[in-house]
Amino acid sequence: MLGAVAALAVGLPLGVAAEAAAPKAKVTVTIKSEGTDMFGTVSSPKPRRCAADRTVKVFKMVAGEPHLWVTDTTDKQGGTYVWSTGNTGTEGRFYAVVPGKAGCRRDVSPTIRVRRNP
Repeated sequence: MLGAVAALAVGLPLGVAAEAAAPKAKVTVTIKSEGTDMFGTVSSPKPRRCAADRTVKVFKMVAGEPHLWVTDTTDKQGGTYVWSTGNTGTEGRFYAVVPGKAGCRRDVSPTIRVRRNP
């Protein structure tokens, strides 16, 4: 109730205050590799808002510092939102990030080691 009173006091419509106060939906990004091809999924309890058409940023760790390596946008395959880098030809330590957006949290995958297939 105090949020509604505060919204009215500053002249915001009640719906704007309620939307701003609403918790963001959880988002999960995964990363895997086959050789130097990296891929993964983005999932959320609100998939149409938080997993569809999301930009996934893949970072490479170089001397302990993250460097943006490649980005991709999720596509729906079956009931799952997937992303893929294709074959980068690059070995190293990588992780994926889905930035936050209105109503959706940000997520960072675990870091994986990518190696060329023998």
